[in-house]
Amino acid sequence: MSDTIETLGFSQIQHGKENNRIYLMKYDTRDQAQIITQLEHLALKAGYTKILAKIPQSVEELFSKVGYRREAKIPRYKNGREDYVFMGKYFDEQRAVCQEQALIGQVLSVAQSKSKSNSGLPSLPSGMQMRALSPSDAPAMADVYKQVFETYPFPIHDPDYLIQKMGETIVYFGVFLAEQLIALASSETDSSCLNSEMTDFATLEAYRGQNLSLILLLRMEEEMRCKGFKTLYTIARAVDFGINATFAKAGYIFDGTLVNNTNISGKIESMNVWHKEIQTIPSGQIATP
Repeated sequence: MSDTIETLGFSQIQHGKENNRIYLMKYDTRDQAQIITQLEHLALKAGYTKILAKIPQSVEELFSKVGYRREAKIPRYKNGREDYVFMGKYFDEQRAVCQEQALIGQVLSVAQSKSKSNSGLPSLPSGMQMRALSPSDAPAMADVYKQVFETYPFPIHDPDYLIQKMGETIVYFGVFLAEQLIALASSETDSSCLNSEMTDFATLEAYRGQNLSLILLLRMEEEMRCKGFKTLYTIARAVDFGINATFAKAGYIFDGTLVNNTNISGKIESMNVWHKEIQTIPSGQIATP
């Protein structure tokens, strides 16, 4: 059963036993410090072992005073000006320890070496086509996600959920071969902050190694740039060499790891945060990092 997304105070959270945590997804400044007490009460009541809060850096001290620690940062997250940070608080010492730190280091080392590559932009392999996806594609989309991910933090295995999100904030693109959907990804837009999360990348096993994720990423970037979005980011599986290399190749910057954060492909995994600015803002209008 997927975790619940609901409002707490004026802010939006996701919580449940699937990820065994609370995720403060959208912090509302009207909640001030009282949201901290509400989050902890819910975590203790439900027995969750982690709270992850995505918040403006300007309120970071409120959270750090009560045991939160910064795990990652997205500069200019809001409207190309205001920096945000991810803060984690743990209620289980084991969850706070990253057992795969050495492997994550290797993944980042390989990814960042790819960022210096001058191999040029990849082309879509012969016979493949790419396009924006529509509600009629939802059953095929859900089928690909079922084949790639045993579990996922959001119900992407459900066609109705995919259709719902298409009508709200998410733009999906897919790659087809002979009418079969073989790869897809999404851009989850936040028009109030002019940013978008590049996410939900999935490629069928038989078609991996052809840069399809990078091709999809660059196409979605162009779509977001044309719509006036300013900052893009992703929360990528920290031990996945391919997806981290994809974002490095596209010029994204690594800025922290969310420890033991997300239930994906059957277990709780750590996640890397990467970000990229796609619109130029006059220097005098940018907040100091």
